[in-house]
Amino acid sequence: MEQNVFEEMAKRYDTEERKELAQIVVKEVKKELQDSQSKSLLDYGSGTGLVSLELADMVDSVMLIDSSEQMLEVARAKIAKGGITNAEVLHSDFTQGTSDVNADIILMSLVLLHIPDTRKILHEMFTILNEGGKLIIVDFDKNEEISHPKVHNGFVHEELKGLLSEVGFTSTEIKTFYYGKRVFMKQDASMFIASSTKVVNSENSGN
Repeated sequence: MEQNVFEEMAKRYDTEERKELAQIVVKEVKKELQDSQSKSLLDYGSGTGLVSLELADMVDSVMLIDSSEQMLEVARAKIAKGGITNAEVLHSDFTQGTSDVNADIILMSLVLLHIPDTRKILHEMFTILNEGGKLIIVDFDKNEEISHPKVHNGFVHEELKGLLSEVGFTSTEIKTFYYGKRVFMKQDASMFIASSTKVVNSENSGN
């Protein structure tokens, strides 16, 4: 009985469209995770784990963090069913205050557009990342066709790069990698991937 409840919940969240989009994201993020077998990955705004659970075998550990307990219940069921031993979930919302978790790699996949204060959350991610760590952001390019009071209508590469730099990230690389039909609030849109590094303090680099 309980398994059926989880399956119904999963169907509600994991629509075919979301699954398809997640696979496109997974394929692109995998390129950023080469040689990360000893690294910890934190998926912020993980949802049901459509992206990060597909990446679990490329890293040492995965932590799925989301503000939706129901989505995390679905993720827990997937972890148990798949026998994934290096994944755990945490119910949290970093926009509400500082967390005491940390990680070598943070992934934000289609999450940034839902957070009103972009600079604040990027600063939070910078704090959580270990020295030398990497922040991977996947999101939509700026789209003037979209207007919603609670969602950014995408991001301009140079503006996002500037914010990341202000927060302290270096060597940010951003590129558009996908264009899809009706993928962003029923509008055609393109997705970008941004990779930024938290550089080790120069005074420590000689150690």
